[in-house]
Amino acid sequence: MKDTYTSSEVLRTAELGDRMVPEQVSFARPRRFDPATPFEAQAPIVMDNAPTFDTTADLMPETTLSTTPRDLWALLHEQAPGKDQHILAGSQAEEDFRATEVARAFDMLRTRLRQTVKQHGWINIAVVSPTKGCGSTFIAANLAASLSRVPSSRTVLMDFNMRRPGVAKALDMNASQTGDLHDFLAGDVAISDYIVRSSDTLALGLAAHAHMDAAEIMQDPATAASLLEMRRALRPDIVLYDMPPLLSHDDTSAFLPQLDGVLLVSDGTQTMAKHLAECERILDGHVPLLGVLLNRARASSIERF
Repeated sequence: MKDTYTSSEVLRTAELGDRMVPEQVSFARPRRFDPATPFEAQAPIVMDNAPTFDTTADLMPETTLSTTPRDLWALLHEQAPGKDQHILAGSQAEEDFRATEVARAFDMLRTRLRQTVKQHGWINIAVVSPTKGCGSTFIAANLAASLSRVPSSRTVLMDFNMRRPGVAKALDMNASQTGDLHDFLAGDVAISDYIVRSSDTLALGLAAHAHMDAAEIMQDPATAASLLEMRRALRPDIVLYDMPPLLSHDDTSAFLPQLDGVLLVSDGTQTMAKHLAECERILDGHVPLLGVLLNRARASSIERF
C-alpha cells in the first residue's frame, strides 16, 4: 500500500497488574514503571472471573489464571465531542460532511489501511508531515472517525504532537478533563484517568499542554511500557498517532521503533520534493512508508471518477 491519496476538499482544509483493576468505575492508581525491571515481571496477568478463596486455604492452582488480560474498553469514561466540529457524530455539520467527496476519500483510505494492517498484523500507525502546517491533525482525526464507523471495530487516536497538540481542538473536546499525557506515559496516571471514549468504537488520548522535552519522553522505556499496557487493556484494531513534523524535531524519529507504519501528509502549497525525499530517507530501514497523502492540492489536478 504505497499510493498518493488526494481530495480537492482535503487540500483546501487546513500484562496487567493491580493498577489496571477497576475500582468504582476507575482503575487503581499505578506506580511508576521501573525501567530496570522487565515489563513482564512488573505486570502479572489479571485473573478473569477468578473464584474467591480463603487466604488460609491452599493457594489457588495456576490453571485458574487467565492467559488473556481483562478487556477494559467498556470501563473508559465517555466524553462527547462538541457541536462545533464536523468530524465525529453528534452535529449537523458532521452529517453534511459525510455527504462530501472528502468523507468518501477518507473512507477509501480507511478501507485500504484496514486491509494492509490486517494482512501484516500491524496496529501502530503514525500520521506525520514533513513540516508544520501540512494538516496531519486534520487527516488523523478524520481517518480515526472513518475507522470508528466500522461496526465492532476499535480505534484509538493518540495526540502525540507534544509540541503543538491539536486533536482536542479539532474535535471540540476538553483535554483538561483527563490526566496529563506525560504522566500517563511515565506510568503515574491510570488508563481510565487518561484515555476517554467518544463512542463504542473510538477512544482518544488527548493532550492539553505542550512538552518541550517531547523527544526524551518518546525514548523513555516507560513510554513503550505504558503504550503496550494500553493496547493489551483496550485491544484496539488500530492505534493512530498524530505526530509532530518529521523534519522539525527528533520527536517522531525517536518514536519510530514503536511504529508499524507511517502515513506521510504532503501539503500541495508548501511541501517540496526534497522534503519528501528526506522523510523517506529517515524512515528507510526503520518503518514502512504506507502512503503519501496529498493535502491542499489544486482542484484542477484532482482526477474525478
